Amino acid sequence: MRRRMRSVRARATLAATLVVAIALVAAGAAVLLALRASLIDQADTEADSVARNAASALSNGFAYNDLDLPDGDENPVEVLDRKGKAVAFGEDVEGMSVAAKASDRLNSIANDDAGDKDEGMVDEEDALGAGDIADETWYGQGTATVEGETSDYRFAGVDVVTKGGVPLTVYAGAPLSAEQGAVSTALTAMLIGLPLLLVTVSGVTYVVTRRALRPVEGIRAEMAAITAAEDLSRRVPEPGTHDEVARLARTTNETLAALEASVERQRAFVADASHELRSPIASLRTQLEVGAAHPELLDVEGAVEDTVRLQRLAADLLLLARLDAGERSTDVRVDLAALVRTEAGQRAGDRVEVSVDADVDGNVVEVSGSRGQLARVLGNLLDNAQRHTRSSVTVTVRRAGEWVLLEVADDGAGVPAAERERVFERFVRLDEARTRDDGGAGLGLAIARDVAVRHGGSLTVREAPAGGALFELRLPAA
Repeated sequence: MRRRMRSVRARATLAATLVVAIALVAAGAAVLLALRASLIDQADTEADSVARNAASALSNGFAYNDLDLPDGDENPVEVLDRKGKAVAFGEDVEGMSVAAKASDRLNSIANDDAGDKDEGMVDEEDALGAGDIADETWYGQGTATVEGETSDYRFAGVDVVTKGGVPLTVYAGAPLSAEQGAVSTALTAMLIGLPLLLVTVSGVTYVVTRRALRPVEGIRAEMAAITAAEDLSRRVPEPGTHDEVARLARTTNETLAALEASVERQRAFVADASHELRSPIASLRTQLEVGAAHPELLDVEGAVEDTVRLQRLAADLLLLARLDAGERSTDVRVDLAALVRTEAGQRAGDRVEVSVDADVDGNVVEVSGSRGQLARVLGNLLDNAQRHTRSSVTVTVRRAGEWVLLEVADDGAGVPAAERERVFERFVRLDEARTRDDGGAGLGLAIARDVAVRHGGSLTVREAPAGGALFELRLPAA
């Protein structure tokens, strides 16, 4: 049972049933109260009408015995004098127990006769003249005994003064049997209907929830199968609806597609890295074996070059691994113009001198990030430009609104429009790069773009004014 309650269906069914039960109980109580109040108002109106009819007869001079009082079963009536003594009563009326408010009225009248009336208290009856009827009616609830049977009634009390100047109080009752019967019938119907309605609501909620969650179970089962088979090419079923479950399925498939692409990229990365590492390692091993057998034939310079190439490739692979792992750049302010001037001035072995335009009107141009990683980006872009340029390499730093732009341009053959995105992929080298490359593995531009993205910027390439390639690094200004 406890395990079943953990399901969404069970919790949704329980919640819906509780909400409906609370709403129905509240609505039922409100209906019963409103019904009872309405029926009591009708009884008050009926009792007031009977009391005033009797009071009207008394005010017109009818004697007690001549009063045409209704049958006691329908409307019991009593006429009391100032001392609370019954001077007239309806047929078969054996006794009446009047409600508290009416009894308080009788006690007040008796106290007035005894001289105990409070100072400043003005009784409406004192203002009544001979033959007058009070405008105010006192209502209360009590019982009346008619022909030996006691029942509940709603009473109305009216003060009247006869033509002879005798003050009287007329009490008339209206039976509450109709009100009690109606309320009891409504309560019984609610007690019978409420459980049936709750069972219906819970059943419908359970069925609807199960049907609504059936696609979720399909998604879960397919995801479990994908995990077990380790086959990221599979996709979860997408329902034909346009609700949250359909959006969940689409998002899940998009996530699976991204995971599949990531895994394929990692596999390709490992394969390409293995291929790139195999050549220098094989070359170095061959040179060392030849050197061991024939020391006079050892190519020390070649071995050093292969070792340096391996060192650079290992450093590039390590940096890419850290970037793929989500390594965040240190959040420090870097003056990009000063960084460009420093890095360009420290370069050695370039076959073309680098021209730097980073004055920016004498202002400091700062970005937030890692100085080391940004220097690596600049170095990779300059290395790429040196490999492809004919006669000039230009570095420009400028401000463009909320962005800082670093541009590296050369006058080489440029990058074809169809290859301007592919050139940033890992281990990708265009045909010209493969023939003129001095040992690069095709990772420099990929590293540069990854670093740019990690710094909240971008790296793109387009045609330079001199006809070569222009790489634009765009970073948010600090």
